[in-house]
Parts: sequence; structure tokens; C-alpha cells
Amino acid sequence: MLPKSCLIVVPCYNEAERLALEEFRQSLMKWPNLEFLFVNDGSQDTTWSLLSAFAEEQERALALDLPKNSGKAEAVRQGMLEALTLSEAEYIGFFDADLATPLAEIECLALGLERGPNRWIAAGSRVRRLGSTIDRKPMRHYLGRIFATVVSILLGISIYDSQCGAKLFRRQAVETLFEDLFISAWFFDVELFARLIKRGPNLPIDELAYELPLKSWREVGGSKIKATTFIKAPWELFRIYRHYFK
Repeated sequence: MLPKSCLIVVPCYNEAERLALEEFRQSLMKWPNLEFLFVNDGSQDTTWSLLSAFAEEQERALALDLPKNSGKAEAVRQGMLEALTLSEAEYIGFFDADLATPLAEIECLALGLERGPNRWIAAGSRVRRLGSTIDRKPMRHYLGRIFATVVSILLGISIYDSQCGAKLFRRQAVETLFEDLFISAWFFDVELFARLIKRGPNLPIDELAYELPLKSWREVGGSKIKATTFIKAPWELFRIYRHYFK
């Protein structure tokens, strides 16, 4: 049993060939207070057929169809807001569809929120350390370290990994952090922390956000994010800083 009821939003765009529905099925069997909300982001393959069939099969699997591809940021945002109306889950989060972060980490993230009554976000963090298995290409690892350093300076907080696609939120945080459109399609995770700083409770950021060093993470082929995406990072981060802090 998870410490609180949880709903996980899973954004999906052309995921038919790599969607591991059996792993989602096993998680639903393991945790009776877990729900999934799959968001089909205008896929052009058979993703929606798979998701709608799975939602028919599993009582605690929901599916939302967005007719037009809007990108991950908007798919996650719409899913998070839809979760507020479809579910009474106390913790609501999102995981990448490729399951680079294993679903077993849901319980660890929930415990992270549970142990901090003021925490609004528990975020997965790909920290290479003894006892963990973080399988990430060296180039992406080092680009990620540079990116995280810049984000830390920009936001004025110490954050190791803003971009991990596994995050869990206390329910009351969702409307505040997801109500407005994101200005960045690929770096919306940075905006989440910026919004937490500007719109969250007047408490130290260390009380509001928690980074969970993942036990396991593996890079999965077919990622929509390319290494070249990071070339756009300086401009995107400037836009975020100007929007939230100027």
C-alpha cells in the first residue's frame, strides 16, 4: 500500500512500440491506491488504441485523448489538471512513458512527500552513487551537469537534476503550478521550480521541494529529447528567468 493515494500522469506520443503496459498492470495489482492517467498527445500510430483498450480493461487506468500534438509540457499540464477532476488522489505526479524511471520509484517519491508535511514536490534525481544503477550516456550526463549548474544559479537554489521525468506533487500544489501554460516546451520542469519559488507558500525552498536520488534509471532509445535540444537551453533559460523573475 502506498502511504497516500497516488495518480500518475503518463504523457504518450507515438509510444505504441515501446509502451510496457504489463509493467503498469503489475503496479496496479501491487498498489490498490494507485491510478494512472495516460495522455495521448496526438499520436499518429496506434498509441490511442492501446491506451483506450487498457483503460477499458483496468478500472484504475484512465485515458485522455488530445487530438493535436502539443508537446510534453502541455500534455503533462492537461493531464495534471484533468487528474484533479477525475480523481481524489492525494498525491499526483507524472512519469515518462518509456519507464526510464521504474514505477517502483513511485513509492519512494510518495514517502518523500509523506516525510515532509510542507513539501509540495518530490522529484526524482539521477545521482550516480554507490548502490544505485544510473545508466546514462556520458555526453548526456555531462551536459546535464552543466545544465543543472546553470539552473541552480538562475533560480538561486541547489538542485541536482531538474529534468528527470519522474515527479510527484501534493494535490494542493497542482492547480498553482499547472494552471498556466508553460512558456518552454522542453524545459517546463525548470518552470515548475520557478513557479514554486514565486507562487508557493512563503517557506524555504528546502522545505517545499525534495530531490530523491533514484535507485535505478536507464536511458531508453527513442527519446524525443535530443542532445541538440541543449543547444537551445541558454535562450530558453533566459526566457524563463525574464518571465518569472523580472
